[in-house]
Amino acid sequence: MGCSTAETQQQKPHAVLLPFPAQGHVNPFMQLAKLLHSEGFHITFVNTEHNHRRLVRTRGPEAVKGLPDFQFEAIPDGLPQSDKDATQDPPALCYAAQNYCLQPFMELMEKLRSSTPQLPPVTCIVSDGIMTFGIEAAELLRVQHASFWTASACGLVGYLQFDELVARGIFPIKGEANLSDGTLDSPLDWIQGMSNIRLKDLPSFATSTDAEDVIFHFLRIEARSCLKSSAIIFNTFDEFEEQTLATIRKDYFPFPRHIYTIGPLHLLGHEMAAPRARTISSNMWKEDLKCVEWLDQREPRSVVYVNYGSITVMSDEHLKEFAWGLAESKRPFLWIVRPDILRGGSAVLPPEFLEEIETRGCLASWCIQQEVLSHPSVGVFLTHCGWNSMIESVSVGIPVICWPFFAEQQTNCRYACSEWGIGLEVSADVKRKEVADVIEEMMSGETGKVVKHKAVEWKKQAKESVGVEGLSFSNFGRFVQGGILVCYIVPML
Repeated sequence: MGCSTAETQQQKPHAVLLPFPAQGHVNPFMQLAKLLHSEGFHITFVNTEHNHRRLVRTRGPEAVKGLPDFQFEAIPDGLPQSDKDATQDPPALCYAAQNYCLQPFMELMEKLRSSTPQLPPVTCIVSDGIMTFGIEAAELLRVQHASFWTASACGLVGYLQFDELVARGIFPIKGEANLSDGTLDSPLDWIQGMSNIRLKDLPSFATSTDAEDVIFHFLRIEARSCLKSSAIIFNTFDEFEEQTLATIRKDYFPFPRHIYTIGPLHLLGHEMAAPRARTISSNMWKEDLKCVEWLDQREPRSVVYVNYGSITVMSDEHLKEFAWGLAESKRPFLWIVRPDILRGGSAVLPPEFLEEIETRGCLASWCIQQEVLSHPSVGVFLTHCGWNSMIESVSVGIPVICWPFFAEQQTNCRYACSEWGIGLEVSADVKRKEVADVIEEMMSGETGKVVKHKAVEWKKQAKESVGVEGLSFSNFGRFVQGGILVCYIVPML
């Protein structure tokens, strides 16, 4: 169906972007928003009210003023109001997104239609792959829709196995004893597109002993519902997840629906984003800029960078094991220690540790990660294996030491160590000697040399993918010109 009138065709396209309300989802959505803005779109960026308030507290009221053609809006998330500067409880957030957000989102769409007549009509909704009420809203409003899966493609295939795990009686895990008796090492040779995968390599919720696990069932439903979209965007590049993407295209999302791999998004943004939008930030944490000054004083490729992302929490015991492992490595390190990283309390490191690392350790509460990873003094990244961290490290050729926390981080870890060849893993029950030994191997061992070489190879391919001759670059053009600019569904009146 073509556009209804020539007048509609001439109007500026208006994209509404709807990320899941966690920092690791909001960031790539902002990167995508800036790219669409650079292509002439009017942007409405939708946060939850909780995250909207966090942005204002962290960056000031100017942070949400946007531009005349790049606006911020907010919807309630259905949870009790909180002004805590931390990611909300994940199970509660998942439940609320699935059950309480459609109606306020529809009310926002009505507000955009009726109270601001000078705005171009909404022509497309791009919603998070786990905010699939956006698909329902787009169908009700008769506008174009695309899903943005902000995690890895291999993570999506992992989630798409959840129904099969239930059918085969694998989920839930039968008891706590099965978590340590070798059950989780069972190979899953029936999964197409995933080689050498064990049960423990699937997203972490697959190994729950709770048959009613909220996040397991949330992601089981959302991953399947994501496939109802007419297009899916991935922040990855084809060479990196070639086998997995081929499986998705063949078995889960066949033509005429389209997959657009347009990553690494932050690299593509450097190539294309309009200068006017570069100052818009989605970071809800206040960065400590002094850590970059500290990096400036270090030798090339000498620093261990440690960051577990915006959600990971750990026990006091594990925090101290990491601390003393870093100390015993005798290597300079930059460690991002969020105030809320300790499960059930505030992170307090021993005074004797602080004294030990005074001349070669830098502790910060948050940083601009892309700036840190691209700094010439950084040699290795100790990470939770969140997808943003993985794709950012690949983009600059930095190898990873993996300590996955939850969700598809376990899957990313397996691929990093076994398929992509860019990482080494630290045990879940982390011990200081292991931390020190893995750092030493990565920084100066023979295995470390091989891993570093592989990381540099992937860096080259990542950069080629976003260049003007690259597939991610051309895919973004195809997405805009053939995916959501061509309004084959009548725009919202």
